[in-house]
Amino acid sequence: MEDADAERDNAFIVLARAGDTRAFGEIVRRHQDRVFSFILRLTGTRDEAMDLTQEVFMKAWQALPEWRPEARFSTWLLQIARNLSIDMLRRRQAVQFAPLDDELDIADAAMGPEACYAARQHDAQLARALQRIPTEHREILLLREVEDLTYSDIAQTLGIRPGTVKSRLARARAALLERLGCKTGEDRG
Repeated sequence: MEDADAERDNAFIVLARAGDTRAFGEIVRRHQDRVFSFILRLTGTRDEAMDLTQEVFMKAWQALPEWRPEARFSTWLLQIARNLSIDMLRRRQAVQFAPLDDELDIADAAMGPEACYAARQHDAQLARALQRIPTEHREILLLREVEDLTYSDIAQTLGIRPGTVKSRLARARAALLERLGCKTGEDRG
């Protein structure tokens, strides 16, 4: 399925490179939710994520002639999103805690009220823990666990070697588990 999506992206890109703004609009439609979700999880604020998502696609439109088909387009977009997010976080110089959106219904509606509450508490705890770990750890976890990128795609997005991806991912998982352990009171020693 990914190959079919990549082929469709490539077809729209060819048209967009020729100046077809409707083709680029289709590219935006196909990728905006994923880009927005990634940025939101990385930055923790909805308003900034909305602004940065728009900026990602403006930059992508401007840089479209430089994109090379040997790179996955979706990976290239996430790389732009990552760079803009990191720049914004540096300007902000503080990672803010992001409350879990009250409108987001993560719990299964078939669960009882206690199970729904426990699931929401767990998700909120995870969101807080993610915001408390270093950006370098948070971004690699999001790229692997949420965006489901391969190690190779992560390496390309972050500009590092695949072996470095593995070691950073291990450190990021350990940092997240440590934060979750501290929050839940579990003894990790």
